[in-house]
Amino acid sequence: MSFERFREALKKEVRKAMRSLSVILALILLALAGLALAPDTLPAPYADQARALLPTAIAGMALLLLIALVAERLKPPAPARTTPEPAQLLATKPAEAKADAEVVNLLSIFQEKGRLVDFLMDDIAGYSDAQVGAAGRVLHQGCRAALLEHFGIAPIRSEGEGSKITVPPQHAADDYRLVGKISGEPPFTGTLIHHGWRAEWVKLPRLVTTHVDRLPVIAPAEVEVR
Repeated sequence: MSFERFREALKKEVRKAMRSLSVILALILLALAGLALAPDTLPAPYADQARALLPTAIAGMALLLLIALVAERLKPPAPARTTPEPAQLLATKPAEAKADAEVVNLLSIFQEKGRLVDFLMDDIAGYSDAQVGAAGRVLHQGCRAALLEHFGIAPIRSEGEGSKITVPPQHAADDYRLVGKISGEPPFTGTLIHHGWRAEWVKLPRLVTTHVDRLPVIAPAEVEVR
């Protein structure tokens, strides 16, 4: 149980106890008031004591009842809300927006190194195979250089494709994709179709500036001024 829930439960129990105490005090006060109205109903030795003590007892019980009723209705003041400074509000960026900006930043790296966005956004239907092949070579060289610079890429399996391998029984769920006829319990034996890839380290440049109201650009527009 959290501290807040414990505190709320404690408050409820205290309020319940104060209500019970108020009822008990009210009943005692009624009994004392009844005795004060008819002290002669008591035996002779106690009648005189009752006349002397009942006013004080009634006043004391009335005071206790008043305190109990007031305590029951008192509520602790709500904690003051502090308003952060405007500069802090602007500096605090939602995690989702920051993640989106980092994805765009990665895309801008591949655009800068290999013109990836130019290639994918261009309509290559009208180009010849030789033109597409030449553009693909430039794309491959630039994007491969960016990949090797910012990611530590390694194969999951070192065997060649087409090799017979055994999938270990205690493997990470995302390390293997099993296809074909799967039955029984691991380990499984099959033919390696693709050796897979994993990232052993990532070294992306940190975003220096991020815009609060929009994502960063992938590539700025280039203008030759004459």
